[in-house]
Amino acid sequence: MIKKVLVINGPNLNLLGTREKDIYGSETLLDIAKRMNQEAQQFGLDIDFIQSNHEGEIIDKIHDARGKYDVIIINPGAYTHYSIAIRDAVKAVEIPTIEVHLSNIHNREEFRSKSVIAPVCVGQISGFGSNSYIVALNAAALLLK
Repeated sequence: MIKKVLVINGPNLNLLGTREKDIYGSETLLDIAKRMNQEAQQFGLDIDFIQSNHEGEIIDKIHDARGKYDVIIINPGAYTHYSIAIRDAVKAVEIPTIEVHLSNIHNREEFRSKSVIAPVCVGQISGFGSNSYIVALNAAALLLK
């Protein structure tokens, strides 16, 4: 049976490749999705890759993942720091979830160093640019062994 991974990207990640390249790099979200799809094939994983700037839509996607996905990888963007609603959704669905960030959120502005999502995740990966997503996918594959 093929294992499924849902990759959720939060606000402003649709602007990757043009937004603050010194922090987030020059790859687009589509570039990252292509790399993840290639990597997923090596692990025999099927991934769905979505992006939304809307908190409620992200919560709906998390809820809808129940019974359909084996792991969630989420980059909540700015919601990382204050969305108790996304945190509660992750906790409620009981799907192993990995939080991912392009930049090292602990090495930036003080307000970015706190994640309200991480405590309900199996782990957090940050600071490796777009490779953070690849590391997260590798971690998902290990979880699913």
